[in-house]
Amino acid sequence: MTPLLDFRSDTRTAPDRAMRAAMAGAEVGDDAYGDDPRVLELEAAGARLLGKEAALFLPSSTMANLVAVLAAAPAPGTRLLTGAETHLARMEGEGVRRFARVELVELAQRDDGAPEPAALAGALRAGAGRPGVLSLENTCMLHHGNALAPADLAPLVELGRAHGCPVHLDGARLANAAVALGLPVAELAAPADSVTFCLAKGLGAPVGSLLCADADFVARARELRLQLGGTMHQSGVLAAAALEGLERLDRLAEDHAVAAALAEGLASVPGARVPRPPRRTNIVTVKLAGVDAGDLHERLADRGVLVLPLPDGNVRFVVHREHRPQAVPLVVRALAEAAIQ
Repeated sequence: MTPLLDFRSDTRTAPDRAMRAAMAGAEVGDDAYGDDPRVLELEAAGARLLGKEAALFLPSSTMANLVAVLAAAPAPGTRLLTGAETHLARMEGEGVRRFARVELVELAQRDDGAPEPAALAGALRAGAGRPGVLSLENTCMLHHGNALAPADLAPLVELGRAHGCPVHLDGARLANAAVALGLPVAELAAPADSVTFCLAKGLGAPVGSLLCADADFVARARELRLQLGGTMHQSGVLAAAALEGLERLDRLAEDHAVAAALAEGLASVPGARVPRPPRRTNIVTVKLAGVDAGDLHERLADRGVLVLPLPDGNVRFVVHREHRPQAVPLVVRALAEAAIQ
């Protein structure tokens, strides 16, 4: 059956007519030589948006996080401290262990997704005298997409700084957090030394992420990108689409509204449990009594709704600009039918 609605990820968006026009008309150079005008424009715009000195355009947030760790970690064996349920720990951990040669220290997290301050303090004491890097995440993917406010992260940043740890922020969906909180992106990025910012999720670009930091850090990151094979050449065609996406940041509020309506509708289905994060963004998770995540995923797929099964027993819906309010009753009906199958 051809999928009716694909909620697996906000990376599933296709470039629309305006993005394709921007790509087709993009003036290009060669980013390997630093002279692609659209890439330079994108990096400058990203640095301004996040309040950092400089930015680097990379193919993915996974590579951006790896490059950030490599640029921040002074030596093999550096301890990388991050939440046990972050994307970096769950989906990227093997890569950073292998390529950055760090020791990954996984921290217990609170219900809102922020690492437990006591867990971080204990880990820092246990590693006293060894170099470390602290990585935080906003929004918190496996905590139902919750957006963290500056006050949620401030004590953690302070602890890291007190032990000499540079702070990296995996802000793949930081734009969603900013819109949910009604704050500038730069305010959320300010406490971190380096920030990953995805262009290919809610903002809808076909590919790419920015790594933003001070100029020296970005210069190191640029060399590392080259060594990892992440340098692209006439990538202005991609940067042009990303620039178009940056103009649409405020429209993420529409995705959040659809996600809120979806959460309310799914919660009305008998046997469905829909967590309510403190600050919902574009992610909704649901667990159906007596049905494991893999089975629920298949039942929904049979009804034309694609979701992602999670290891905690929930399935994940990620709302993006191709989902409109009219989709909500269709998804709710699919879940209701799946519940009585």
